[in-house]
Amino acid sequence: MTEEDARLWLQTRFDVPRGTWDRLERYVAVILDEMERQNLIAESTRPHIWARHIVDSAQLIPLADNAGDGKWIDLGSGAGLPGIVVAILTQRPVEMVESRRKRIDFLNDVIAELGLPNAAVFGGRVESVPAAAAAVISARAYAPLPKLLESAEHLADEKTIWVMPKGRNAQNELEAATRSWQGAFHVERSVTDADSAIIVAQAVRSVRRKGRG
Repeated sequence: MTEEDARLWLQTRFDVPRGTWDRLERYVAVILDEMERQNLIAESTRPHIWARHIVDSAQLIPLADNAGDGKWIDLGSGAGLPGIVVAILTQRPVEMVESRRKRIDFLNDVIAELGLPNAAVFGGRVESVPAAAAAVISARAYAPLPKLLESAEHLADEKTIWVMPKGRNAQNELEAATRSWQGAFHVERSVTDADSAIIVAQAVRSVRRKGRG
């Protein structure tokens, strides 16, 4: 996907108004500026930031269209991908979980600069986030699927929709996870990379077999 294609996809899928475009443009500019101080995105993706990061994040939103009311929790948000993009493009409350101090400060600065009242940051590990029943949980480049599910199980209920970009290893990670986890899992192809995929799940629960050491 080219940068031009990325912008066209966003406009076609979300009918982005001028004010929202301005926020997206400012967010991209802030990321690129901050790259002088910390490594927020891979240097090789800098020329393709709209396709590789903005659209790659925005494509998760339609996959959660059937989610109920409630919070979108983004695990290991880093530069705010997808959390900030979700907060810009939707009205849903977004909580971004990040443990690194420089990233926490960056995310809070972005929220303030862009004026995103529906976004907040939890500074700490995923395991320390108070138990909740999120409407949506996302995780982009956070952890292998089995570990991801284990660390965030307390943030979900049977209605929570999980959207987890997994690149080219999606099917392998899903097979590994389903040895210990049950739920309605399926794989969606990425719109930004034909070889990449997103694992979408609901009604996820741990399979705990008693009597095994």
